[in-house]
Amino acid sequence: MLAAITNFSLPFPALYIYWDLHLFNKRFKISHTVLSLRNIQISPPKISFLHQTKMLAALKAEESSGQLQLVEREDVEDDDDLFEAIDKLISQGINAGDVKKLQDAGIYTCNGLMMHTKKNLTGIKGLSEAKVDKICEAAEKLVNFGYITGSDVLLKRKSVIRITTGSQALDELLGGGIETSSITEAFGEFRSGKTQLAHTLCVSTQLPTSMRGGNGKVAYIDTEGTFRPDRIVPIAERFGMDPAAVLDNIIYARAYTYEHQYNLLLGLAAKMSEEPFRLLIVDSVIALFRVDFSGRGELAERQQRLAQMLSRLVKIAEEFNVAVYMTNQ
Repeated sequence: MLAAITNFSLPFPALYIYWDLHLFNKRFKISHTVLSLRNIQISPPKISFLHQTKMLAALKAEESSGQLQLVEREDVEDDDDLFEAIDKLISQGINAGDVKKLQDAGIYTCNGLMMHTKKNLTGIKGLSEAKVDKICEAAEKLVNFGYITGSDVLLKRKSVIRITTGSQALDELLGGGIETSSITEAFGEFRSGKTQLAHTLCVSTQLPTSMRGGNGKVAYIDTEGTFRPDRIVPIAERFGMDPAAVLDNIIYARAYTYEHQYNLLLGLAAKMSEEPFRLLIVDSVIALFRVDFSGRGELAERQQRLAQMLSRLVKIAEEFNVAVYMTNQ
């Protein structure tokens, strides 16, 4: 059994860590962080008795007035500066009709607007080059996409949240857990635990931040039909949470083509701008590309479409400060 986890934005970007049951070997490479798990059962990950006791005690304190409740977007003070709503362009002299056209194209924040090229924006029906130039100038007044100091970057990094995987040892290897504003990829053979970890993250993401959760909702894009809500129930009970409430805080979509998968990503902006999401799961990211493209003749187009998909995932992670967890084989 072999699984691996790759986090593309850990503070030690050149470190490969190989994890065995009794021995840790470290060797350095030149690309990104990879964690290989050999002979490790992830069904579900286990935590130490002391850690679990502390977690359950904290949960009971939280539940003294009822079940754990997620805060609403308007109550999250720390998220106020993460993005500027696209509606604020109206105060900068942009027509409300043009703002509506941007929203119809899946652009709901000024931050997201600045992540698009002017070529893409002029492709939106009803937006001319002159209008796009005016819109971009207005957005630049609301969002700083230029140079900032290292101190500002450090301050911005404080908003990053690390979400527990449910396994204390695995959290330590990942630098604290699955990180927001970045992509974490788990790859390995069939039945190596990639989807099981995704189900566990669906629950742990909803824990309070004081308990190493994300205090947020989860979006799950399923390309292989492997999501099982009945598996969420025992995991939620393990964490002392109400299974019904946990399931209500997961939005799920089944994708059948690579185009459908991409359109589902575009539609997430509307939901993430209004509700406190902390995790996006894509299980798996490449499956539909293997089906929809075949032969060497379509290889170039497949790679381009895949690159666009990955670029969109990176932008979602940074725009809304969510963790992106994707699986691959």
